[in-house]
This record gives sequence, structure tokens and C-alpha cells, in this order.
Amino acid sequence: MPWQKTFTLPPHTKGMHLVTSEVVKACEEGLKGIDIGIFTLNCLHTSAGLTVNENCDPTVRTDMDMALDTIVPESLPWEHTDEGPDDSVSHLKTSLVGNSITLPIAKGRLVLGTWQGIYLAEFRHSGAGWGGRGSGRKVVATIL
Repeated sequence: MPWQKTFTLPPHTKGMHLVTSEVVKACEEGLKGIDIGIFTLNCLHTSAGLTVNENCDPTVRTDMDMALDTIVPESLPWEHTDEGPDDSVSHLKTSLVGNSITLPIAKGRLVLGTWQGIYLAEFRHSGAGWGGRGSGRKVVATIL
């Protein structure tokens, strides 16, 4: 049977944040008893993304953030700045990184490599999205 849950990841400052444990905890019920399946996670925001990458050395996270800042600098003459100077920058970075991931499930667990983890890529300086209200990022997990 398909399973789906919407939940909120805690608010984070700008940067790459390892959220594997939060995702697994929120989805324990759906993962239980699944021998073989597919897990998708979709971020419901246009200024944050999701990716899978190195889960051990935190310098990977700072390097990824630095590289994205270099590729998509805030200093360009952006037109869409309604929510601040990081508005269009955040949207473009989300398009580059993506807002969803898909992982296999085996024996009730997400299948990740030894050094892989799920990242929330937060692109807003204010953290937690629109207006900096500190509400976190909503995501939808679907299991098939």
C-alpha cells in the first residue's frame, strides 16, 4: 500500500544541513515492513532543495555552499528581490540542486551508501523560508 506523510524539518540557517535522522524518524511508520520499495522526498519550497551527498566530513557541506555561492552570486543585478537580495538567488539554486530525491527501500530501511546522507539545502539567509519566520521547511515523503 502506498504511504505518504507531510512533515516539517526544523529551521536552519543558510547552508547545507544533514537531515537524514530527522527524515528517517518522521517516516519510521511508513518504512516498517517494506521489503522492497521506492521512497521520494519533496521539498514544498522554491528557495530550498534536497540532495544526497557525503555524510561524514562537515567541510563537504561548507564547500558545497561556497561553490553554489560562486556559481550563483548574490551580486548579480537580480530583478526579483521582493523578499530580499537572496530571493532570485535562492530560486535559481533550488533549480540547480533540485527539490526532491528518490531512494530505494530495502528491508524497512532507506538504501544509502556508507558515506551518503540526505541534505536540506537552505538557500535563504533568514533560514526557514519566506519572511524568515523560523517555521522550518515542509516536505512530503511518499513510499511506494
